[in-house]
Amino acid sequence: FPAFGGFAAQAITALTAQNTRGVTGIMVTPPEFVAQQIDAVLDDIGADAVKTGMLGNGDVVKLVAQKLAQYRPPVVVVDPVMVSKSGHHLLAQDDHRAMIEDLLPLASVVTPNLDEATVLTGQKVTNLAEMKEAARRIFDLGPQAVLVKGGHLIGDCLDLLFDGQDFYEFFSARIDTTRTHGTGCTFSAALATYLAQGEALPQAVDAAKKFITLAIKSAPAIGHGFGPTNHCAGLSKELSRMPVLQDLAAAARRLAEQHLGALVPEVSSNFGYALPAATVAEDVAAFPGRIVRLHGQAVPVAPPEFGASRHVARIILTLMSADPARRAAMNVAFSEENVARCRSLGFSVAEFSRSEEPDDIRIKEGSTLEWGTGQAIKRAGYVPDVIFDRGGWGKEPMIRITGRHPDEVADKVLALAGK
Repeated sequence: FPAFGGFAAQAITALTAQNTRGVTGIMVTPPEFVAQQIDAVLDDIGADAVKTGMLGNGDVVKLVAQKLAQYRPPVVVVDPVMVSKSGHHLLAQDDHRAMIEDLLPLASVVTPNLDEATVLTGQKVTNLAEMKEAARRIFDLGPQAVLVKGGHLIGDCLDLLFDGQDFYEFFSARIDTTRTHGTGCTFSAALATYLAQGEALPQAVDAAKKFITLAIKSAPAIGHGFGPTNHCAGLSKELSRMPVLQDLAAAARRLAEQHLGALVPEVSSNFGYALPAATVAEDVAAFPGRIVRLHGQAVPVAPPEFGASRHVARIILTLMSADPARRAAMNVAFSEENVARCRSLGFSVAEFSRSEEPDDIRIKEGSTLEWGTGQAIKRAGYVPDVIFDRGGWGKEPMIRITGRHPDEVADKVLALAGK
């Protein structure tokens, strides 16, 4: 909750013994003590929103419903936790009716995944048409809105929101990872906080989905099963903004101190560095006005800014999709001698050809670099130190130097120049 600017107080409904591989034990809190916890918070602090997660059994579900009816918080997000990521049932089948009859009618929005939507409707949910039908059926159970989460679909992740009148679809690219433990809880926490702050429901869902995508992408490698998401992803990203700008500017100063003008192409150079877990061009810092040739030196026109170059951002975001640590890149002038020197220095080198570019990519503004970088990585099987192309009609040939950090890119550029 603090990651979204909120403050959370909890009523513990159950304790679990679990790790990334599964749940080995559950101890449900007595309903009367759950009631004491809720009263202690809401009698004093109050709440702009309440979200529910794992409730343990039907008695606790009924107690929570009674307290929500008593205190009437303005926002209630019900995450109907029934089955763990490892397949362990967290709410007995006999207790499902309490969830359906007592709790759902109090929800501002209920957020089932496909398995939970199947349980709530009694019908299998495996595609968009079935998600829409499930959303209608769950809406008829009493909540003000239904968000069916499609993380278990094949292909891109699609979440479907139904407010009783309109459907809203939210897409994100699938991330190939097992670090997805707690995604539903994290998502519903984000959603509840954004709603508490006054966001409209579709905008709150969109913001929460973007956060959980970032939390999954930046999750640490922990355990041997389904590892946890990174709840501090947004905070880490924000804290990295100033160091990213400082490191990029320092590396550019190193280059400007040398006579590297011969490496600046006719269209000028640019040098970019991305935030950890960057997802959009605005997460990538570069130099507005580019790096130009001046008196034999490579000189930035202005200090680095985020979102300053969509071209370099597309390259770096494509690098990071294959290797999240490869966050920096710079373009320099092409020559056969420069490519040969890169190889002689021991750099890994890959090429793409603009002549192979599909027509649908060619006509889409700005897509060539993303496609070409992806092609080079695909052919190499890894992210190389150097990616080049020999140009095309109206397009200057170019070399791109990649690295994990601006200093690593600067080292390679200086080595290429014999400095």
